[in-house]
Amino acid sequence: MNFVEPIRDKAKLEELKALLKKQSARNGFLLMFGINTGLRISDILPLKVVDVRGKSHLIITEKKTGKRKRFLINDNLRKEIDQYIVGKKGDEYLFASTKRLQPITRVRAYQIINGAARKIGLSEIGTHTLRKTFGYHFYQRTRDIATLQMIFNHSHPSITLRYIGITQDLIDEAVDGFSL
Repeated sequence: MNFVEPIRDKAKLEELKALLKKQSARNGFLLMFGINTGLRISDILPLKVVDVRGKSHLIITEKKTGKRKRFLINDNLRKEIDQYIVGKKGDEYLFASTKRLQPITRVRAYQIINGAARKIGLSEIGTHTLRKTFGYHFYQRTRDIATLQMIFNHSHPSITLRYIGITQDLIDEAVDGFSL
């Protein structure tokens, strides 16, 4: 398993959004959905239109933990969802494959995200980048590690800080100004 990073640079994030939207509505929506919910890709891909249509909250059972999770759909994501699902039936997958009657696979999601990221000069990007990007920017905006820890179901704040790359940022900053 490769280690992936959050997308820290908001300009690069906007560039990635534009590139993925240009590729397809589905690819652009995948990024938007992931960075606005912080869900794992394994919990995102099986979602259907019925799971989000007219809902204020996403209610899922996390595949990894088996725990039930209730997550508010923010206003921006609500608008993206409403635009994306126009004309779609309730039983359609949000991230449907074009080749089969299933959602895209984790591998395909990785190929989509990583391929686009590489085109704009980003490396260490994968499907988990979406979740980490949500966490990184949530923390940068709120500095509320306790809430983020609860959102991610982590057992300790230090795990959450390391997970979203803040610990690495602090180490990089400390080492950058140090020399003998």
